[in-house]
Formats: sequence, C-alpha cells, structure tokens
Amino acid sequence: MIAGLTGSIATGKSTVSKMLQQQGAVIVDADRIVRQAQLPGEPAWRGIVEAFGEEILLPTRELDRAKLGALVFGNEAARQKLNGIVHPLVREERDRQTQAALQEDPHGVVIWDIPLLIETGIYREVEKVIVVYTDPEQQLARLLERDNLSREAALQRIAAQMSIEEKRTYADYVIDNCGSREETERQVLDVWAELERLARGAE
Repeated sequence: MIAGLTGSIATGKSTVSKMLQQQGAVIVDADRIVRQAQLPGEPAWRGIVEAFGEEILLPTRELDRAKLGALVFGNEAARQKLNGIVHPLVREERDRQTQAALQEDPHGVVIWDIPLLIETGIYREVEKVIVVYTDPEQQLARLLERDNLSREAALQRIAAQMSIEEKRTYADYVIDNCGSREETERQVLDVWAELERLARGAE
C-alpha cells in the first residue's frame, strides 16, 4: 500500500508524518531525498551548479538555498530548469526506497511525504491521498511564528502554493490540524487503522 501525504506550508505535515512513522509507516520523504541529492558532489548538486553557475554556492561548496530560491521564485523558466534536474533523481530514489520497503513487508504501508504531491500529478500514482489541513488564518499565524517572516513575505509564500482549500478536494483523508495535538493524533490513528486494513486486504 502506497499513500501520499501532503499539505501546504505551515499546516503541520511534518507532525503528521512523524505520527504515522511512530505507528509503523515507512516514510519516503521527498524533501530529505532532495537535500541528500543536493549535497556537494552529488548528481543534483552537479546539475544545478552546471545550470546556474558557481555563484549559487556558499564558501563551503554547499548550495546557497536562499540565493537559489530567490533565483527561481517567480521565474518559471528557471524553476522548470531546476525541477528538470532534481525531479528525475528524486523519483528514482523514491521508487528505490519504496520497492525495498515493500519487499521487506508486502503488506506494509509506505507513505510518500511530498509537498507538491498534487501540483506535480504524483497523487495519481498513490492509492490514497492524505491532506493535512489548517484554516488559512491559522496557517498564516503558524508561518509567521515558525519562520519569523514579515506578514507580507508570509502571505507571498502561501500565495505561491496551491491553496489548502483546493488541496483538500483531492483528499481521501483530511487530517484537520486546527485543534490540539491530541485531536490531530486521534485522526491520524483512525487513518492509520484504515490504511493498515487496506494494506492487509481485510474486508
């Protein structure tokens, strides 16, 4: 069983991902794969430096993520170029991790933790879609607190993504993360029980 987990910025996807992992899910984390692939000398790092030049490197030879982000933010051609380098490598590693997990336990639950699950169309490749939801006001408040941004910068980041209201229309399961941690956990346990049931083919 492969399920997809997504949300929007500051909705609490990482919290839900950890809760699912604690229950026994194998988490295939797209962001972690990207970070690994972008370490100095790794294939994505080489491709990015070749495409955007050495000026996007820090003195340590690591990518200057802020500079790279500024370069591609609002520049569709640059964003597509970056995605063209990173996405195939991420897909390859994602599939490798998934196959390894399902070989070990054919009735296990693998969760693809992917921020752009819906935008990239990857949601079509999973059996169930889980969306972590908070209302827009709470999303903004959490982002302001978490990233120490100005209100304008926070709103700009939220606006750059598909809205959480639209994302929830793609969901098989919505985890409403507006309340307490305990309330979120109760919902996660319910979803987990259903995923396990489906993975093991129970009626």
